[in-house]
Amino acid sequence: MRPVGSKYLLEEVLGRGATGTVWRARQRETAGAEAAVPGQPGETVAIKVLKEELAHDPDVVMRFLRERSVLLRLTHPNIVRTRDLVVEGDLLALVMDLIDGPDLHRYLRENGPFSPVGTALLMAQIADALAASHHDGVVHRDLKPANVLLATGPGGEMHPMLTDFGIARLADSPGQTRTHEFVGTPAYVAPESAEGRPQTSAVDIYGCGIMLYELVTGRPPFAGETALEVLHKHLSEEPRRPTTVPEPLWTVIEHCLRKNPDQRPSAVNLAHGLRTVAAGVGVHASPAQAEAALGVAALLIPDPAPAAVPGSGGGGGGHGVGAAGGDADPTQVLPTGASAYDPNAATAFLPAGGVPGGPGGPGGPGGPGEDATRAMPPVPPGPPGAGDGEHPWQTQLRAARDRNEHTQVQYLDPEDDPLRRRPQRRPAPPQEPAYAPPPPQPEPPRPQPRRQQQQRRRQEPPPQRYEPPPTPRREPRPPRQRSANPMRIPGLGCLKGCLFSILILVVAAWLIWELTPLQSWVAEGKSLWQATVDGFNQVTDWFSELGRTFE
Repeated sequence: MRPVGSKYLLEEVLGRGATGTVWRARQRETAGAEAAVPGQPGETVAIKVLKEELAHDPDVVMRFLRERSVLLRLTHPNIVRTRDLVVEGDLLALVMDLIDGPDLHRYLRENGPFSPVGTALLMAQIADALAASHHDGVVHRDLKPANVLLATGPGGEMHPMLTDFGIARLADSPGQTRTHEFVGTPAYVAPESAEGRPQTSAVDIYGCGIMLYELVTGRPPFAGETALEVLHKHLSEEPRRPTTVPEPLWTVIEHCLRKNPDQRPSAVNLAHGLRTVAAGVGVHASPAQAEAALGVAALLIPDPAPAAVPGSGGGGGGHGVGAAGGDADPTQVLPTGASAYDPNAATAFLPAGGVPGGPGGPGGPGGPGEDATRAMPPVPPGPPGAGDGEHPWQTQLRAARDRNEHTQVQYLDPEDDPLRRRPQRRPAPPQEPAYAPPPPQPEPPRPQPRRQQQQRRRQEPPPQRYEPPPTPRREPRPPRQRSANPMRIPGLGCLKGCLFSILILVVAAWLIWELTPLQSWVAEGKSLWQATVDGFNQVTDWFSELGRTFE
């Protein structure tokens, strides 16, 4: 066992996070008046010991002591109560109530997503806790399932408890933010936090939208291989509505994930809207409750005066801008006669006329019209009376520019490129048909008697002459133009046909998905036979109603 202060003993580790380690501890004696909960000897508590680099930072220690009263007075049924704060040497610790139950991240990984009604009711309680903290000027800034503990009630119902309030503000010190662009987890960070803009309580509402999406689907809306990719999606992409999310609940998620923080609802209105959605999307919802859930957008009114995060440029929230301890000091102007140089001083600003006594200043050798700042090496001494000419570097720069002007890059037409030009074949002249010799003439018949010739003419029919059709003259084919890329890909026509068939199937599937009630059948979990019977019954009822109309 390891003692923490004089009143607590650490027993075993319950978990480790980015800012510290959570221990199961036991109270040795009653705490004094400085603690919010004195406690009793032997009582079990949870103690979060911050990391050593935070404890060694004096800004974190000062902020730890300054916000002691804010954290101790933050009480709500859905907030893990902070009982005491311990500062001992290089050790900073928060003493909290021990919640015997898993965190929401672990429960979601082991049991799967919640139903829409369960998601709305669970997040409504978290919104109640945020409304109480925002009323006291405390912004969580690291809202995620791992920071929600699930306590088991008397009847077995889950009771969410929001923890780690103030940890993000303690870690957001000048010594820490030099190496981190934002405070929080990339998958749940708001766009204004990623860009370094002023932050308000709207960052917690954005985290609620991410958690709503994750609880009902099992995964956050934006994911990537690197943190930079995830942040880019937070800034530029809009989440897509899953088919399992009802329309009223998606309206709440969409309002929470607005890129503009001024358009997000307040925590009070978010809790009211979530309870309206839970009552309207349930199985036993009345028509009035369902209609109210569809109009939930009218309830999600933005917060007119959101709580600002001190030190992020927003001001307000009960703390001054300078109270954050991390804001930049304003630029200071040195007096005209300053001669000493302090490297740790604020940014210095020289007057336009230069420093008195220096080059370019009053009384200096350059006169008041010369520029006091020269970023060139000294000119080597020349002959007397040569005058103040150009600097050697200026001459070299001019010569380099002149050389570059001779080189010009112009576009060259491929037809004019001799290396890529291909010889053009001239078309062959049309060939004349070859001369055909005349057909051989038959020998003249021998003379026969006149009477035999007449009898043969009466017996034999007159001969029929067959004249073949004239052969059309074939026109010469034009020369074939060869392409620049003579390579042929075998089977390309088949590939085009396959791709076109796949495109037709995809379009047909999309039309079936969009124009038929297939989406609702899938969402309701109907089988194919049940969906077919329901569709047939709907068509039959429609024809029946149509027949009654004409009667």
